[in-house]
Amino acid sequence: MASEVVGSTQSWKDVYRGMSSDNIKGLVLALSSSIFIGASFIVKKKGLKKAGASGVRAGVGGYSYLFEPLWWVGMITMIVGEVANFAAYAFAPAILVTPLGALSIIISAVLAHVILRERLHTFGILGCALCVVGSITIVLHAPQEREIESVTEVWDLATEPAFLFYAAMVITTSLVLIFHYLPQYGQTHIMFYIGVCSLVGSLSVMSVKAIGIALKLTLSGMNQLIYPQTWAFTMIVIVCIITQMNYLNKALDTFNTAVVSPIYYVMFTSLTILASVIMFKDWDRQNPTQIVTELCGFVTILSGTFLLHKTKDMVDGPPTLPIRLPKHTDEEDGFGQEGIPLKRQDSLRS
Repeated sequence: MASEVVGSTQSWKDVYRGMSSDNIKGLVLALSSSIFIGASFIVKKKGLKKAGASGVRAGVGGYSYLFEPLWWVGMITMIVGEVANFAAYAFAPAILVTPLGALSIIISAVLAHVILRERLHTFGILGCALCVVGSITIVLHAPQEREIESVTEVWDLATEPAFLFYAAMVITTSLVLIFHYLPQYGQTHIMFYIGVCSLVGSLSVMSVKAIGIALKLTLSGMNQLIYPQTWAFTMIVIVCIITQMNYLNKALDTFNTAVVSPIYYVMFTSLTILASVIMFKDWDRQNPTQIVTELCGFVTILSGTFLLHKTKDMVDGPPTLPIRLPKHTDEEDGFGQEGIPLKRQDSLRS
């Protein structure tokens, strides 16, 4: 009996022995990534506004933003963040790295409030706090990274029936959204743009992780560039990122930043965790307590993003004041000053 107690105690010590050095590296890179990406949303939005004032807006099919320097500053900032995110996936599991994108929501919301004058309600601040608490919960209970010796092992995981079925569903759904629903509802329903970005993004993260593992092994002396699987994953990443950027630009140009960021985060994170669980079997290396705690942390993050979304049209003030302020036109950028509408006001006037 005593030996069983000792064995049980030892097993729990093994479970909670702390984060590995690789997980810590992934954590630091993921936090840095969120800071850059959160700021890039605002810079790109400013660039899209400037480009839309003198050309065809991205939300209606224009590409004048490609000639706007400010948009390129935002794009470079995002690339830096994505590179850090890319490196994070090489060291830590997606269940740890992806939810930390909640920090980018906080940065986007705060900067949108300060720079773009998109109001952030008090409950929005509470939502930011919930995102932080949920992220910390997930970090403390994240699984250890799976030991992989070759990129061919990742390819074997990606070609198992369960993940092939998931990938087929993602591709089919994305094509239906792009060719059937977006032409009709893209300008009025935010979920269609964000849906395409999130679905395709879940596949890109799995491929990015594969490339990150290949580069890490190559730098350690085991060359993975000789395998065709490495280049296959690279092509998948390129196609997915181009698709994501195209429809994310349309979403940012059509809808409010404070709405796009949290919804994109929730959908992207949920689908990425699902893809990671299917492909890398992250939960196979955890006990039920850890899995439930991670899910609780994720639900906490969802609650925070829900608050940010639901308070987008609310302003602080006495109860006697109307919820939505009267419309005004700002001479500097032509944008109204009322609350945080779901849809950009200039697109409603056009």
